[in-house]
Amino acid sequence: MGDNLKYAAPTSKNGFEIAILCALPKERAAVLLLLDDLWDGKGSNRYRYARAEGDYNTYTHGRIGRFNVVIVLLHTMGKVPAAGAATAVRIGYPNISLALIVGICAGVPFPKKSQEVILGDIVISNMLIHYDFGRQYSDCFKAKVEAEDVYGRPNKNIRSLLRSLGDDDCPEVEEQAAGYLRQLQEKNDTDPKRETGKYKYPGVDKDKLFEDSYEHKHHDPTLNCGHCTQGSICEESREIECDELGCDDNLLVPRQRLTLHRAQGSSPLPQIHIGRMGSGDSVIRSAQHRKALAAKGVIGIEMEGAGVWDELPCIVIKGVCDYADSHKGKGWQYYAAATAASVAKAVLDEYPGSGRVTRIEQIKGGHYRVKFSLQ
Repeated sequence: MGDNLKYAAPTSKNGFEIAILCALPKERAAVLLLLDDLWDGKGSNRYRYARAEGDYNTYTHGRIGRFNVVIVLLHTMGKVPAAGAATAVRIGYPNISLALIVGICAGVPFPKKSQEVILGDIVISNMLIHYDFGRQYSDCFKAKVEAEDVYGRPNKNIRSLLRSLGDDDCPEVEEQAAGYLRQLQEKNDTDPKRETGKYKYPGVDKDKLFEDSYEHKHHDPTLNCGHCTQGSICEESREIECDELGCDDNLLVPRQRLTLHRAQGSSPLPQIHIGRMGSGDSVIRSAQHRKALAAKGVIGIEMEGAGVWDELPCIVIKGVCDYADSHKGKGWQYYAAATAASVAKAVLDEYPGSGRVTRIEQIKGGHYRVKFSLQ
């Protein structure tokens, strides 16, 4: 999980091979906790990798394992800002061979009969479907079933990396990621300037999946909520967490993984699921719409991948923080961001690189420099 080598910061943007794109500050903060070196110093060194005029994204430069990485915080969420950021990275950092889109997503709880996705698990994309790309008819919206053909397959370099991770069975990577997650949590909790426990596992009983037909709204008729009692949902109830709103736990869907760990009094190890990622600009809070995407093979739902896919060779790595239903909340976002960042670092351990930025060479004094091969 580390080495005793000393590394030197690249002299230019040509020395970076990995880009990590995050849409939210909390996603970026989790990644920063796993940096092995930070290349953005103080004073004049802070701006050694200046961004272009008109570029409003935030860049952080450092090292993760064997790779120099540029971490990009988008100026806002969505595929259009993501596409702009990816274009800026492609132009400004010509030797980027792999971009990781790291953060949080919604998850499909039962992609297969024998497969369970729970909160804190990680979805890795091997294909992308643009879920709000299609035709609007008078009675419905019909997504383009062949949307994955628009984006095409990942390149050979990425397909090789995905094969090395395994076919939805990555025990070694999961174990390595679990170690990085503990490292992230310890680093956060031992820093007096940080909020203790921010990235801890929220608890088995906080992972709630309700039956598809059970809506998150006022169910108590004595509250006299005109909207909720007449079949619609009021805005007030959308902003209230399930515990406060009084959602009926008798309508929870049982999951074997959670039942096992509840009985043992333990926390489940985050699992990696590799498959189709749905990407679009719409935040989904509907179990029925999630179910329709699941029928197309989608196991995770996010908002930035569609913007990056055609600009940079990329993989989406996102932690599941909700189930894209009306009970969607924010209580799992920090933990999911941490599990995604940990898996991203473990994936980079498996990545051989492209050969554009070659080996680390020892020089006098025990320091190291990066030798470039601009092929």
